[in-house]
Amino acid sequence: MIQTKGYAAKSATTPLEPWNFERREVGAKDVHIKILYCGVCHSDIHFARSEWFPTNYPLVPGHEIVGKVLEVGNDVTKYNVGDTVGVGCLVDSCHSCPSCEAGQEQFCAEGMIGTYGSQERGKETFTQGGYSDQIVVDEHFVLRIPENLPLDKVAPLLCAGITTYSPIMRWRMGEGDKVAVLGLGGLGHMAVKIASSLGAEVTMLSTSPEKEKDAKKLGATNFVLTTNEEQFKKYTGYFNFIINTVSAQHDYNKYMQLLGVNGVMVCLGVPPVPTPVHAMSLVMGNKTIQGSLIGGLEETQEMLDYCGLNNITSDVEVIPIDKINEAFDKTIAGDVHYRFVIDMATLK
Repeated sequence: MIQTKGYAAKSATTPLEPWNFERREVGAKDVHIKILYCGVCHSDIHFARSEWFPTNYPLVPGHEIVGKVLEVGNDVTKYNVGDTVGVGCLVDSCHSCPSCEAGQEQFCAEGMIGTYGSQERGKETFTQGGYSDQIVVDEHFVLRIPENLPLDKVAPLLCAGITTYSPIMRWRMGEGDKVAVLGLGGLGHMAVKIASSLGAEVTMLSTSPEKEKDAKKLGATNFVLTTNEEQFKKYTGYFNFIINTVSAQHDYNKYMQLLGVNGVMVCLGVPPVPTPVHAMSLVMGNKTIQGSLIGGLEETQEMLDYCGLNNITSDVEVIPIDKINEAFDKTIAGDVHYRFVIDMATLK
């Protein structure tokens, strides 16, 4: 077994702390990766605090992983020692169900195996994530990182990047479309960058007036302060799409007013309680509410290549690992521009 250092949650109510554990030995199809950077996703907090599902502890979070290949198994064909690679939100699936065969491993009929907190296939052990110095992953779930991008700013692309890229591409948002982004955080700032890079007119919807300057710097054409009723009403029926990144409880019906005929609101944030939607919000204008998760491995690689070609990365604040609990608190408070990323060289 491979002796590994990490930071783990030991319970839902205690801070993350140093924890040593074991990774599996490198199998024939495995890639052994030295982790250089790991992004801090809000999902990490939900899992660490057992807010979505019952969490199995200890838990090492982290699914926005960038590093260098240390070793490859005998049957690995795609990667070599020294390659720069990434690992996103999943590390295994059945490989054979219709979803897996269609390149949508995130919807595996047997259940995708998340990078952390999932029971490993055929084992009693649970996966542990990227708040650690190394990881061993099946090569199918390893991604190639564009050489021209700074690695600390690439890490959040493995979750925030693909989470926004996938619905933007599914709905073919681009030239001629009017796209609103609700919420300027880790997901929202990536949605602005990607949608605007495709030629869409992007409008930021926010409750924070101080974010207008940043939104326009990121690529937004317009900014709407959603607490300003006069501003809000001006955009009634204006948008083709709303990318809703808000995880706090809010009224979907209010924002559906801003969609034109056949408009679509894509929900990426997951509020903690069910949100009522009045049927009238949908039928008046043939409007649609759609949820969206991440993408499969092929689409995630496509996203990374697109970002490499267009020089798109996340805006990050790099932190040492011993500041992770402070970073959790600041993420919840929205006090980050726009993603914390852990420098794993600080893990001793």
